[in-house]
Amino acid sequence: MAGAEPVYGEDPGAVPYGNFPNYYSFHPAESRLSLLPPGQLVQLLRGEKGGGERPLLALDVGCNTGELSIGLYNHLRKPQEGSEELQDVHFLCCDIDSDLITRAKTANLSPDSITFCSLDIMDPSSLAVLQNFLGKFGRSTFDIGFCMSITMWIHLNHGDNGLVEFLKRLTALCDYLLVEPQPWKCYRSAARRLRKLGKQDFDHFHTLSIRGAMDEQITNILTRHGGSDIVHRFGNTSWDRSLLLYKNRASQLHN
Repeated sequence: MAGAEPVYGEDPGAVPYGNFPNYYSFHPAESRLSLLPPGQLVQLLRGEKGGGERPLLALDVGCNTGELSIGLYNHLRKPQEGSEELQDVHFLCCDIDSDLITRAKTANLSPDSITFCSLDIMDPSSLAVLQNFLGKFGRSTFDIGFCMSITMWIHLNHGDNGLVEFLKRLTALCDYLLVEPQPWKCYRSAARRLRKLGKQDFDHFHTLSIRGAMDEQITNILTRHGGSDIVHRFGNTSWDRSLLLYKNRASQLHN
């Protein structure tokens, strides 16, 4: 049911960064993938680079146990009509929770192409990990970054400035960025769950000035402060979240 609050299992308030261990049981990967027309992302990326000779690199931030990461990897490799399956696709997938990353690694059937690592994307030291991955391919940016239902957790834990910095950082690292923002009602639900468990509220929840229609707010940040343009809206998931694709205006200078 669209907008229904999922059941998170035991002690949902114990995961203030959204690192729910059973996340994909209530937000299945296929619900996102079904909104992405086969071949469309690859056509944009390959058309932008003028051919398909170099590896296609993707960054997935907040990957949890990796089901969606693997789904996105397979989606990008799907052949377009009249073309062969892409072979040279490489994903770097990260999450703040090392236990979730351990589970993702265990289930990973393509370790040569999909790399899972535990890191805090807001920690400045994480940049070295990302750059090291890019350096293996002689690159300075990823072709595409995926930011799927992670913006709220960055926002709640790091405030307005943290959200802006996060989006600017990803824009600098990625030529394209696919974002699934959580709507404001999810912020209220997350704060309510903490209060019901008698836990301390999110540090920034009551002081956030960026609020309301979060898809519009994210677009405003990326277009005004991140140097990006919105290039496509893929519609809404069954739980009423938009999939929005942005392009870094500076990416054409890298080609």
